[in-house]
Amino acid sequence: PGAWRLTLPAGVTLDVPWLLNATGRRPNTADLGLEAIGVTTDSHAAVRVDARCQSSVPHVFAIGDVTNRKNLTPVAIAEGRAVADRLFGGVRDAQVDLSRVASAVFMLPPIGTIGPSESDLIAAGTTLRAYEADFKPMRHAFTGRGERTYMKLLVDDASDRVLAVHMIGADAPEIVQSLAVALSAGATKAHFDATIAVHPTAAEEFVLLRTLARRSG
Repeated sequence: PGAWRLTLPAGVTLDVPWLLNATGRRPNTADLGLEAIGVTTDSHAAVRVDARCQSSVPHVFAIGDVTNRKNLTPVAIAEGRAVADRLFGGVRDAQVDLSRVASAVFMLPPIGTIGPSESDLIAAGTTLRAYEADFKPMRHAFTGRGERTYMKLLVDDASDRVLAVHMIGADAPEIVQSLAVALSAGATKAHFDATIAVHPTAAEEFVLLRTLARRSG
């Protein structure tokens, strides 16, 4: 048995050698004096902002981890650029769309993701089509290694637009970064289906997904 035994909500037990306790982060805003000027924070001490990074005080803006929205360095850079463009560059509608930000967890196997989870989309009232693939990459066909790859596409049933991409497996961050361009451009499932696959690659599975796993919402 492993060093740790986990009992999951469904009653399934797992013996594992390592256990990671992810406690999260808390914005370091306690000593900034925000309350003295009327800037509102939430229960986690994050500065409350709107889509334009504007706080409850009109001339105070907050970007990056201090807002506790998408705690990623590229997001903070993009938010800072958008605020600067709007205030000083004459781009009146500059703001960052946080709904399709690609992110990754660099572990073994790595995880790559764009867009909301399936459960979050269902909770928001979206009717979805979910497509999935679970396979052993061709690179391991003759190695005897048991590594597998999992992929998921979430598609809005009404518009056919791809709302989210999730992947666990080798090269997931690299593949998901490329797909982020397609999702930002409003790609539909029909666009994915019309794309010719590069064979043999793991990424080709995203354009070969044809069998509907389930319809939700």
